[in-house]
Amino acid sequence: MAVVMFSAQRSFPLSVRGLRDWVLGLSGLILASALFALTGLVPELILLPIANSVFLWGAGMQMIGTQRFYGQPPGWGLFHVTWLLGLVVMLIWLVWRPDFPTRVAMYSFLMMALLFNQAVVIARHGERHLTTWLFCALSLLPSLALLHRGITALQAGGAGYDILHGGPHHSMYLAILSFMTLLLPVGFMTVATRQLHMLLEQRSNRDPLTSVLNRRGFGEVHARESARARRGGMPIAVMSIDLDFFKAINDVHGHAVGDQVLIDVAAVISGVLRGSDAVARFGGEEFVVLLSDSQQARAELVAQRIRHALRQPRAVPGLPAYTLSIGIACQRAHGEELDSLLLRSDQALYRAKQLGRDRVEIAGDASVAFALPPPMSLCG
Repeated sequence: MAVVMFSAQRSFPLSVRGLRDWVLGLSGLILASALFALTGLVPELILLPIANSVFLWGAGMQMIGTQRFYGQPPGWGLFHVTWLLGLVVMLIWLVWRPDFPTRVAMYSFLMMALLFNQAVVIARHGERHLTTWLFCALSLLPSLALLHRGITALQAGGAGYDILHGGPHHSMYLAILSFMTLLLPVGFMTVATRQLHMLLEQRSNRDPLTSVLNRRGFGEVHARESARARRGGMPIAVMSIDLDFFKAINDVHGHAVGDQVLIDVAAVISGVLRGSDAVARFGGEEFVVLLSDSQQARAELVAQRIRHALRQPRAVPGLPAYTLSIGIACQRAHGEELDSLLLRSDQALYRAKQLGRDRVEIAGDASVAFALPPPMSLCG
């Protein structure tokens, strides 16, 4: 699993975080296992404190990787306190006052703190999906086993007298911890692979500059909304939107400013839409909006709001003033294809361009110029 994660770290995009920490964590567990294998060759007073601290260090790095994966600040305080306390525990109850049950209990509680914290992070910040619940369960189960192990060890003679005779539940504890140590990386790779899949799907459906849908993504949204509209008998409207004199903006201000204008346009349009609506960039300075459950009156109102929003102060300083031309096409029948809707909205947009730009035109027989009323009327 360390090799698998190392390969994933080299090939996954940087936005999938935490892989490097998990590789380091697994490397720590491998090193700890190798150290434990030296029992009998190296004095236990030297070997066991180092090996157990390295094991806690590896488990702590897995916790750090999980926190980073879910976008949370790394818990370095808990990480360092845990592995350092593990070293102190071993020195006190192995070297100074040998007491195997107390040593087992303290070590179990430290390990439990790391795994339980990891389970909490997954439960609070993970996606509501089967892979997340699996990963959470794989973190929670060993933490509960460790809690039971620690409590049992504190009971009279509950931990036995050495690592091979650890009490009635020792075999169950070792089995759970061993299997979970192997399965936890599998759980993490499952959620990481799902995030990668979602990221690649998003990139295939999104415009990289503006982060709105691209043509492919828009087609998928239209297919879904069109099917829903047919079932519910609801109308659909499409708006074709084009920046006026965008070439002049690029020529005068440069392409970097032109890109910022496109990003601003996408943000303005998205800001006035409902969650069920969709906006896409079809290329260049052309945007298309899908308005679900909308007739001509609502489409015109959305166009008003977009043009009104362009006249308001926004957070991006230094952008040149610009206007939009908008063409609107309302679905004539539930069976009308997207290409037909786009053709009619493009025709209305072309007419808006011909009639002077900075205006809205309606496709079909109802095609009339639509002027923006004074801002006060929008509030009424």
